[in-house]
Amino acid sequence: QVQLVESGGGSAQVGGSLRLSCETSGTGRILSSSIMAWFRQANGKGREFVSLIRWRGGSELYADSVKGRFTVSRVNGANTMYLQMNNLKAEDTAIYYCAVGPQYSTNHATYYLWGQGTQVTVAS
Repeated sequence: QVQLVESGGGSAQVGGSLRLSCETSGTGRILSSSIMAWFRQANGKGREFVSLIRWRGGSELYADSVKGRFTVSRVNGANTMYLQMNNLKAEDTAIYYCAVGPQYSTNHATYYLWGQGTQVTVAS
């Protein structure tokens, strides 16, 4: 069964850090040609692009709102993607989702496999 599982969410203070993980299983060779991405959804708002990475290597992309603060990475052997979030702001509060898709895209509609999400709460 193909599955994405996020972890690492929780509470942090403004200016603090959190590291999210997205562990994949059952993806087989899907990942080698895929894009993996992070999206987030704040309460009452739509799903927002955060970052993406080409699983084969490099080609990271970030939303302007997180550029310079968040870093996306992946470990091929562990089939895991990470999102290091530094200098957190209150507006980073949201449910964070990882996703897999075939296109280098910031549009959530192009991603076909999603995790269940992990809550990040940043207190001011």
